[in-house]
Amino acid sequence: MENSKTGEGGQDVPGQGLKCPGLHSFAPDKPGGILMMDLKEEKPRALELRISRGFDLASFNPHGISTFIDDDDTVYLFVVNHPEFKNTVEIFKFQEEENSLLHLKTIKHELLPSVNDIIAIGPRHFYATNDHYFSDPFLKYLETYVNLHWANVVYYSPNEVKVVAEGFDSANGINISPDKKYLYVADILAHEIHVLEKHPNMNLTQIKVLQLDTLVDNVSIDPSSGDIWIGCHPNGQKLFVYDPNNPPSSEVLRIQNILSEKPLVTTVYANNGSVLQGSSVAAVHDGKLLIGTLYHRALYCEI
Repeated sequence: MENSKTGEGGQDVPGQGLKCPGLHSFAPDKPGGILMMDLKEEKPRALELRISRGFDLASFNPHGISTFIDDDDTVYLFVVNHPEFKNTVEIFKFQEEENSLLHLKTIKHELLPSVNDIIAIGPRHFYATNDHYFSDPFLKYLETYVNLHWANVVYYSPNEVKVVAEGFDSANGINISPDKKYLYVADILAHEIHVLEKHPNMNLTQIKVLQLDTLVDNVSIDPSSGDIWIGCHPNGQKLFVYDPNNPPSSEVLRIQNILSEKPLVTTVYANNGSVLQGSSVAAVHDGKLLIGTLYHRALYCEI
């Protein structure tokens, strides 16, 4: 469970089975899937959602994920997908009675060459992060090695697709404030959280950068407080050089009042890898916390 987003009603929708070149995998031959957990339940369980026929499940490789609820209560699920390590965004409709997903559309675009995460703002509208400028694996490596700062954020709609923020080392997790005025972007290699103001034309203006002492991965928002929760990697090298005797650690940070002069940053969870390896996301709802990882298990706890 590398990424998840929590809906307003407490339903958490994580993806599972991400496979990336250079990353360890405990189930390399198992295709990805979409799970759902209702954090309002006393003992929530992960339920895998069935996906409609016609969608290529064998190559499903989910990464970033987001939900959007329309005015008529239709729930849309947006999933970053890397079939055969390519880059697409899949749009599904959630069918509650059947606990299933109806595939609606596959989106590909030249401005989405290396999509990492996504935040939906309409039934066909979203912001997405590109963690690299290039899609070719060698050029990606070269881009990181030379430190080009070419990663970016893209706005997509049926009528317009444009780069709205750039200059990141590696733009990773993205989310939006409860009032929909600000976007938060994690630059994982720079150890930074960027605060960007959203304008009516969907352009973004950077208003703040918060420096942290860890690799920041995915960004979740507590809808009741607006607090930011981040899954982090204290030692990034261990993610790529996997040693079961010295596994990657896990860390979860909570950021309160990020727009203030002195935001409060608290370490909510930390583990040396003995329990949880490679934490990448932390979703919270009403005192319940779900921590996901790059390739290990998930951890549910009450706080």
